[in-house]
Amino acid sequence: MESRGSVPARPVSYEGVWRFTAPAVDASVPQARHAVRDLLDRQGVPVDEDILQGLLLIVSELVTNVVRHAALLSPELAVEVAIGAEWIRVSVEDNHPYRPTALVTDYGQTGGRGLLLVREITAEAGGTCDMEHTAGGGKIIWAALPLKPQL
Repeated sequence: MESRGSVPARPVSYEGVWRFTAPAVDASVPQARHAVRDLLDRQGVPVDEDILQGLLLIVSELVTNVVRHAALLSPELAVEVAIGAEWIRVSVEDNHPYRPTALVTDYGQTGGRGLLLVREITAEAGGTCDMEHTAGGGKIIWAALPLKPQL
């Protein structure tokens, strides 16, 4: 029951869920990043510029991981963007059964730190990230960030 003078809660115009697929090839990395940026622009999502840059880096890292490590068993990947009134969640799904872990920092390594970077960017923004198993034996790695920096 609403109190007198209250406004009923309505979804914000930019809220929704969008999903697209792409081949697990190098060209999909910048294409996914641009597709996410274009979606946010088209929807008029009021995302902070620093949060946006972190989000786009996360998209690049997650799609790159599929291209480098899962393409043989998962020739296609899916990117999903879910936008709420105060947050945005991006997830990348593949059909490869391997479950990666965020490695501890080894500055002598030239690679293998993508998921660690995703976790650090997400935590710095005040968000959360995780991995889920799919019914088909693959995985979804996701990160949810606030639209504005947390104070």
